[in-house]
Amino acid sequence: MKYIFKPKLISLWQHKLIDKNTITKDVLAGLVVGIVALPLAIAFAVASGVSPEKGLITAVIAGFIISLLGGSRVQIGGPTGAFVIIVYAIVEAHGLEGLMISTIMAGIFLIAFGLLKLGTLLKFIPHPLVVGFTSGIALVIFSIQVKDAMGIVSSGVPSAFIDKWLFYFRHIPDVNLNALWITLVTILITVGFKKITTRIPGSFIAIIAVSAVVAIANIEVATIGSVFGEIPAKFHFDMPAVSWEKIHIYLGPALTIALLGGIESLLSAVVSDGMIGSNHRSNTELISQGIANVVTPFFGGIPATGAIARTATNVKNGGRTPIAGMVHSVTLLLIMLFFGKYAALIPLSCLAGILMVVAYNMSEWKSFVSILKGSFFDIIVLLTTFFLTVLVDLTVAIEVGIVLASLLFMKRMADVAKYSDNEIDVDVIENYSHIPREVGIFEISGPFFFGSAKQYGEWLKSSGQKYDVLIIRMRHVPFIDSTGVHNLKEAIRNIQKRNTRVMLSGIKPEVGKVLVKGGVLELIGEKSVFLNFGEALDEARGVQNDKSIDH
Repeated sequence: MKYIFKPKLISLWQHKLIDKNTITKDVLAGLVVGIVALPLAIAFAVASGVSPEKGLITAVIAGFIISLLGGSRVQIGGPTGAFVIIVYAIVEAHGLEGLMISTIMAGIFLIAFGLLKLGTLLKFIPHPLVVGFTSGIALVIFSIQVKDAMGIVSSGVPSAFIDKWLFYFRHIPDVNLNALWITLVTILITVGFKKITTRIPGSFIAIIAVSAVVAIANIEVATIGSVFGEIPAKFHFDMPAVSWEKIHIYLGPALTIALLGGIESLLSAVVSDGMIGSNHRSNTELISQGIANVVTPFFGGIPATGAIARTATNVKNGGRTPIAGMVHSVTLLLIMLFFGKYAALIPLSCLAGILMVVAYNMSEWKSFVSILKGSFFDIIVLLTTFFLTVLVDLTVAIEVGIVLASLLFMKRMADVAKYSDNEIDVDVIENYSHIPREVGIFEISGPFFFGSAKQYGEWLKSSGQKYDVLIIRMRHVPFIDSTGVHNLKEAIRNIQKRNTRVMLSGIKPEVGKVLVKGGVLELIGEKSVFLNFGEALDEARGVQNDKSIDH
């Protein structure tokens, strides 16, 4: 029987997949991830315009709930960079109480998404749309950090992107050189320390080293303590004063938080699935994210979702069950209770340096450039979403981006309808019964676009690894968008890890141009691309014969 809500922890326990050895590895992974999450939780809170303990509270409470009730084995939840600009905007417009109400409503939306089984639909968001607003968010986060990086003490920084940068240029004479060198040193340590070891994050070393130097040398620079005071070592339970007449004001921000949180958490879960060879439960994951966002604000937390970087860190350090995520939260709780007072020594310019690195890492500039080389329609979606995110508002960017992507898809489908039957290149070989068992055939029929790309990609990854050679027939694919290219490349890389050779046959000229620009042909090699299925099959048989001789 399929359940809408069944946490992975329960399944693993029922199937006796949790033993002493697994628990030991998970505890160690959780400790490492807790240390990684410490500077990020504080930095994301400060960048969002709230006090630093709110980031820690979110990582502790929401992180624990997401791991305990989630549909992924290794998901790590907490505050993320994606929420910075939306939280900042809500706090600026409606205050902390408005943020609290918006987050709770977002949690209710996420629970509803999961109960309505919309988890699979959120994964069909077009790739250019995701890259557009992710890159836009990264640029905005970077821009927000410039004030603390320059050590500007003025509180009148404009919220608009262009006005903000004009403000910075006007205040160049007011730059605090101490803050500037602290930011640069932090960036160097954060980026460079990974060359020494990847076990301990450079951001954690940067915070300890820089804070110690600033405190011992009594360097004059703004710190968490001088701006926010000491981080409290306790939790408070608060109830928001809900005005039902004004509840509609928070619908837009709440829906943005829910969509953004849902998309990011499911993307993170998909990435982690590929790393550990597992499958997450998308609807269960959405419900757990929703519960976390309903509960956390009552204790002073901010929006939370699955964090891709922390989840990857968890996997790389041996985490394989939700126990690691729960240990990560407990680790942060202990740090907050016993060492929180020392966080007051952290310079704001140090946090700015860490977040600038985070902004660069989440910018997805390589994907951005790749999409710009693709189809005209994908470029429109990408640039529209990007500029609306930066210059207008994230809520508007997501709404317009989804509508635009849908309209362009309808336009593409109308164009596809113009193809006549005699234009389709039908191969003479249709019976697969005589093909060697080691050779797999996968035929894609219809548009390889954002609505079908995920499903095709998952089928390819699950079935392609069973063979020595996999031929992907694309004779009936009239077009492929950048989401399709992205998922196809991801599937091919996954298949190639098992030393399976991937071949393509029957590609239409227009589709071929997109595959070339997207780097698919570079990934498999031009010698693995064939005009028709017969040529591909002859090559596959040759490969199979060579393997037989080798053995």
